[in-house]
Amino acid sequence: MALDKRFIGREYGPYRYTLGEEKMREFTLALGGAKPGAGTPGEPPAHVSPLLHDAQAAKAGPHGGLIAFPSFAVVFAIRPFSAAIADPELNINMQMVVHGEQDLEFLDVMRPGDVMTTTGRIADLYERARMGFVIVTSESRNQHGALVVKGTWTAIVRG
Repeated sequence: MALDKRFIGREYGPYRYTLGEEKMREFTLALGGAKPGAGTPGEPPAHVSPLLHDAQAAKAGPHGGLIAFPSFAVVFAIRPFSAAIADPELNINMQMVVHGEQDLEFLDVMRPGDVMTTTGRIADLYERARMGFVIVTSESRNQHGALVVKGTWTAIVRG
């Protein structure tokens, strides 16, 4: 596996994504273990915070409205990582790629209607134990320019 270090620093994006209330709610309920029914994502289990699914209750909460489950950020923040490993110039055999890990740092909450703009760059390329490692960092900012999520994504290329 030969990864060309000249691609370190290559940038991807910007990618824009608008957070939707229903998609955020469905994501929360799916991760929270709701049992879906016909045409409904299901009722929220008691352990799921109403700040994540109940607009009325969230309005009285500390953020003044619904917020996204933190890992919802993966929906939009993964785009530079996906673009990097699929970049034809890197010549990565996609059949040999394993998603190694991801690390997200949350600097603010995400709200319905937020327009997130995500950019990323290849931070490192290296080989270890006959496998290639592709490290991509990303930043997602809301429509006000505030940095909301920072990510570090690792792909392992076997072989």
